[in-house]
Amino acid sequence: MRDPVALKQLLEQRSDIWRAGESAGGQQQPRLSTEDARLDARLGGGWPMGQLTELLLDAPGIGEISLLAPCLAQLTQQQRIIALVAPPYIPYAPALVAAGLALERVLVIRPRAAEQALWACEQILRDGSVAAALFWPERVTALQLRRLQLAAAQGACCGFIYRHSRWAASASTAALRLRLYPDQPCRPRIEVLKNRGVA
Repeated sequence: MRDPVALKQLLEQRSDIWRAGESAGGQQQPRLSTEDARLDARLGGGWPMGQLTELLLDAPGIGEISLLAPCLAQLTQQQRIIALVAPPYIPYAPALVAAGLALERVLVIRPRAAEQALWACEQILRDGSVAAALFWPERVTALQLRRLQLAAAQGACCGFIYRHSRWAASASTAALRLRLYPDQPCRPRIEVLKNRGVA
C-alpha cells in the first residue's frame, strides 16, 4: 500500500488535479459578502468570487433577485458594473433603485437567440470588467456550464445562473448550487446542494 504522506506530497506537486475543499493553488476561494451575516456563515463567507453559482427554482418571482440585491447594490455603489443576461422579464427599474442598485451600473442584455445569450454571458464573465453577471439560459449543456465556469474564473467575476429545479439532481461544474423554494414574500428558503471548498 502506498504511503499516504508520499501520496499527499505527490498531489501537492500537481496543479492540474482538483482536490475537494481547495481552489487552484490550495487556497480557500475568496467570497463576496451577501450582506446577511447568517447567510454568509451558511455559505462559508458569501458568494464565491471567480466562480459560477447555480440557483435552481421552479418558477421566477420567488425573490431570487432579492437574494442577490444587497451584494449587487454594494457592487454598483462601488462603481462596479453588473450584467443581467436574458432575464425572463424586463427588470423593473424602481424596484432595483429601491434595493439600492445604481441603475447606471446595471447592464441589461436581451439577445434574440439562446446561442447569442450564452455567447454574451461567456464573454462578459471572461472580460473581467464586470463584477457580477446574472444569466437565465433557455437551456444549457454540461459542457456549456463548464465553459461558463472557466470564463468566470478567468474574469474573476461572480457568475449567477438561474435554472429550473428539475436540474437539481444533475451534475454541475458550478462551485455553489442552491435550491430555492417559495417562503416569505421576496425571500426564498435556501437548500445548499453543493458548496465547493466549504465543509
